[in-house]
Amino acid sequence: MDTVAFFGMIMAMFAVSANDSVQTLGTFIASNDTRKMRIIGWAGASILLSLTVFYGYLYSGDISFGRLDHIPAIEIYWYHLLGPAILLILTACGVPVSTSFIVLSAFATTVVMEKMLFKSVMGYGLAAIVGYLIWIVLARVIDESEKVVERNKGAWTIAQWLSTSVLWVMWLQHDLANIAVFMPRNMELKTVFGVCIVMSGFLGWTFSPLNKRMQKIVMEKRGTRYIRSATIIDLVYAFILFFFIQYNSIPMSTTFVFIGLLCGRELAIATVMKDHTMDIVFPMVIKDFLKLLVGLASSIGVVLTIHYIGSI
Repeated sequence: MDTVAFFGMIMAMFAVSANDSVQTLGTFIASNDTRKMRIIGWAGASILLSLTVFYGYLYSGDISFGRLDHIPAIEIYWYHLLGPAILLILTACGVPVSTSFIVLSAFATTVVMEKMLFKSVMGYGLAAIVGYLIWIVLARVIDESEKVVERNKGAWTIAQWLSTSVLWVMWLQHDLANIAVFMPRNMELKTVFGVCIVMSGFLGWTFSPLNKRMQKIVMEKRGTRYIRSATIIDLVYAFILFFFIQYNSIPMSTTFVFIGLLCGRELAIATVMKDHTMDIVFPMVIKDFLKLLVGLASSIGVVLTIHYIGSI
């Protein structure tokens, strides 16, 4: 691996850990907001990360889980780092952008980009509909913010760990491609070890209280600090990601799916709950969607810039 590709891989690792992984681990962090649980969560996420990476390596020789089948390996030049660089800036600003669009847009053809966009928009719409239909029922049956009775705490804790673990593995199978695109398709074992070690270190930032800008996207949603809400959100999100893994191998934006799910959930709760009206929810939904558009516009800008530089 040359120097440019190495720096691209490191930048993508940090951006993926700091930005996208909050989608999957954010609800766990929100409902277990203590120093001890953050450390335990970090350790658990790192172990599952390593197991998933090695499974992908042993299964197919790389860690993309087939997400790069439609994106050929090419020589990495300095301008391919524009995507990860912009992603780092947007992450620092707390903007929930799609790492798949911004990173992979530098390597994908126009046809593949169109398919990625279609699949991502479909993911947003499907997640919003599923979220609305599920929570329009749940909001009438249970109050997720109510304190869990003592005899049920153990069961809900186990359920949360299981749902978060399943979601984390499903998400990794989508987003590891954003890192693997900078790496040789036939990796050496030492490279796989390096990915596990470095990315586990970067996950520390995901669980850090200092990463408040990205965690706020989850924290500000109604009830996400409560274990039942976090567990149900993670489980529904995991099943949607699993559906798209089986749908086809085209990469997609998991950020679109996550924001769509939260959108549908918030609208359903606002429909049912008198103290959580559309006046509160609608600006929140619009703000999140506009942030998605910022990320999408950034990825289009990266594509145009790289194609222009490459043609000179």
